[in-house]
Amino acid sequence: MTAAGLHRPAPGSPPVHGPAGPAATLRLRAAAGWRLTRLYLVSRRVPMALVLLAGLGVLLWAALRWRWNIAGGAAAKQFIPLTIETGAAALIAVTTYGPFGEPERAAGRWLPVLRLAAAVALTAIAFGLLSAGAAAAHIADGGAAAGVLPGGTIALLRNLAGMTGLGLLSAVALGGAFGWVGPMAYLVVTEAALAHGSVTPWVWPTRPPFDRGAAVCAGLVIAAGLVLITVRGPREPGGDPGPA
Repeated sequence: MTAAGLHRPAPGSPPVHGPAGPAATLRLRAAAGWRLTRLYLVSRRVPMALVLLAGLGVLLWAALRWRWNIAGGAAAKQFIPLTIETGAAALIAVTTYGPFGEPERAAGRWLPVLRLAAAVALTAIAFGLLSAGAAAAHIADGGAAAGVLPGGTIALLRNLAGMTGLGLLSAVALGGAFGWVGPMAYLVVTEAALAHGSVTPWVWPTRPPFDRGAAVCAGLVIAAGLVLITVRGPREPGGDPGPA
């Protein structure tokens, strides 16, 4: 047998192709990236979160359209909108939890990108859905002041971003399943501050919508939450979060 015969494929075996070209390599990488993204989103129940966020948008629309109010001062008047915003922030935070931990760590550098992209996209979608609900209620109410979201969309963006940041920080410290703790605790603090007339910028819902100090505080919190959830990830049961 000659050396050439050693390299001849056996009868009936599939043909042996040469190295994949750049186009084929690009397609393989795109397919692998799509599978990884889909695995990440499904394992974090992001589709269900989107449905629930849409439901919160409808709930905000109904609350403003039919003027669901609680008699009392500022704390009572803002309770329903703030509770809905808190619910949206809590939903975003708990999507960092995966029932199987983070198997995507095997993907190396792509896991932090997925964490950041999911958090930013969900926050933007939540803002859009809540804004749409508030705008629809305002239009349906004929532009009446009673059907307007307190503080408008500027306050909505600030409040949602800040509370989402608290949720992400809670996920890093306590685990993704407990990402709701930060927003819920902050709601209690906010309602107490509104009831007692406190106006510290760190309790940004108590401040006017264009208040610079409140915007800076909320921005710092969401920035810190995004950085830490991207770099560290959520705390896993029985262990500390660590770099991907």
